[in-house]
Order: sequence, then structure tokens, then C-alpha cells
Amino acid sequence: MTIKKLNKKILIPICIMAVISIVTIYSALTYTSSELGNLALKQGLWYLIGVCLVVFLIHMKNEYLYRHTVFLYIFGNILLLGLLLFAEPVNNSKCWFTIPGIGSIQPSEFMKIFLMLMLATMIHNFRSDYKNPSIKQEFIFILKTLGIVLIPSILTFLQPDTGAVIIYLIIYFCMMFISGIRLRWFLIAFSIAFVFAGVVFGIYFFKQDLFIDLFGTDLFYRFDRIFSWRDGTGLQLENALAAIGSAGFFGHGFNQTPIYFPESSTDFIFAVYASNFGLLGVILLLGVIIYFDIQIIMLAKRKLVDTDKYILAGIVGMLLFQQIQNIGMTVGLFPITGITLPFISYGGSSLLSYMVIIGIILNISMEKARHYKYK
Repeated sequence: MTIKKLNKKILIPICIMAVISIVTIYSALTYTSSELGNLALKQGLWYLIGVCLVVFLIHMKNEYLYRHTVFLYIFGNILLLGLLLFAEPVNNSKCWFTIPGIGSIQPSEFMKIFLMLMLATMIHNFRSDYKNPSIKQEFIFILKTLGIVLIPSILTFLQPDTGAVIIYLIIYFCMMFISGIRLRWFLIAFSIAFVFAGVVFGIYFFKQDLFIDLFGTDLFYRFDRIFSWRDGTGLQLENALAAIGSAGFFGHGFNQTPIYFPESSTDFIFAVYASNFGLLGVILLLGVIIYFDIQIIMLAKRKLVDTDKYILAGIVGMLLFQQIQNIGMTVGLFPITGITLPFISYGGSSLLSYMVIIGIILNISMEKARHYKYK
């Protein structure tokens, strides 16, 4: 496979985001614990490993993943269960396996991919078996797919990692939306979710003692953390807003982050970047992100194998949600959920999972290119 065959419209923005990521993480080292080491160097190494993963996937083709979807899904759930049973708590969370000499691995990041592959395969098989499914057949199919999503969602929620659970659900609804099932199911689902959320939030806001009795203190504190954004309070948000607001058009300059805030290299990486490079830098980054997203959407609009279309729908939904949520929470528009900015935030598991996604996208793009070439 030569470099000429690769989709440059996908590769170029990834290269730009890689440079932005490493530079910004280096700038964040000023306020990062020295015990974590040189995170910028580590991010560069993760990118190199990610490139190797992309090359491997291009060599193996997406069909390799599709053939082993069930195994990957089961393997992912075993890892999530293993976290609850054997992982050492970090900040009261069991989200990572610690591997001496390597670092930590977060299985929920890879579970996003395994879930997309599983759902794409199930939707493909359902559409192949039932050209014009009845309401009953669709209902049974929805129950099956919900079960597939709920298993990792419950295991991930117990870690606890609420952000990953939200992403699982976003992936599910995006893929099901283009699956061809009747729209009434979405209206029913959103109505049920709206009523349920209304009851839960009503108890949280007006009957907090009852909320704790019903759901426990752990969920109460998670809700409390999420909704603290309404007052614009909290060290992270206040300092992030101060850093961004004082940056001006050109920013404070590289490695000149003016104020400390926690999770500067991960959840709040956008605040570090904006404070260093100002409005001009933000416009550049947003332009690259939007261009990258549009390229994936344009690829999905082509005539593709339906399995590939379902995968791309899940990828687009996941990326858009994470990008909007991360940037939005950094500037105080959305609750703080601990969701990272794809390809920019530090994280080995996160970055490797996104590079796997890049490999999948490039394979889909090249399959389409070969289809046109030999048509």
C-alpha cells in the first residue's frame, strides 16, 4: 500500500492536530506533576505507535475487524469487568489497568470501537434478513441492540466513567438513526428518556435526601459535580475562563499559560491552547477540526457498503459530541464531564483508539477509491 493511495484530506488535519497536541501538552507541563514525566514526549510516542496501528489496519483491511467483531466485543467487556474486580482505584475510580514500565490503559476508550463494530454488524445482518421488517421485528431488534449497549454501559458506569457511557449512547443513536428503522422508535425513546430524566432531576433538585436513598451518594456527587457549571464556579472552570479571557487575539505566547488549573493536559487542554495562542490560534484549530469532520461526513455520503456507512455514522457522532462537549465545558457552556478533546488531549488509550478509527476511515476511503478506479 503506497502513500499515494492514502486520503490526504484525512491525513493532513491529523498531522496538524498531532503538532498542536504535542506543543500544547508541552506548554501544560508547567502545571503538571513531575511524577507524570514528560507528557509531550509520551504523546509523541503514542502518536508513533498509533501510526503503526494505522499501517497494520490498512494491511489487514476492515474485513478483518468485521470478522472478529464478536470476539472484540466480548474481550472489551471482559476488560471492563476486570477493572471492577482487579484494578487499583485512582481518584476513587477503577478506569485503568496499570502496566509497570508502560503506563495505564483505559479499556472504555477501545470499547467505543468494539461497540461500533458490533452494532454495524448487527444492523447489516438485520437489514439483510429483513428488507421490509414489521414493527414487531424492529422492536425485537431494538431490544437486542439495547442489550449490546447496556452491558458495557453498566460496567463503565460502575467504574465510574459517566462520560464514556454518554458516548456509548451517542454512538448507538447515531448508528440506529441511519439504520432505516421507523422514526417513531426515536420519538418513543426520547419521550421515555425525557420523562425519566425529569423525574430523576426533579428528585435531585427538590428531594436530595430521597435521591441519596434511591441512588446513593456516589451518583449524587457525580450530579453535583456536573451541575456546578451553572454557577460558573470551581477551580478548573474559573481559572480556565481567566486564562482564555486574558489571551486576546494572539495569546500569551508558547509555554506562557498564565494560571494553574487541574487536568490541563487532558480535559482542559483547549484552555491551555487558547491561552497560549489566543483567538487566532483558536480559529486555526477549529478550522482544522471542522475540515476534518466534513471530510468524514463527505465520505459517508458516498455510495459505500452499508456496514461502512454505519461505522462512519458512529464515528461522526462520537467525534462531534466530544469536540463540542469538551470545548463547551472549557468555556462554561456545558457541564464538566471529563470528556477529552480527540487527537489533542493527552492520553495513550484515547489516542490509540482514535488512530484505530483513522485506520478504519482510511480503509473505507481506499476501498471507495479502488471501486471508482476499476468500475
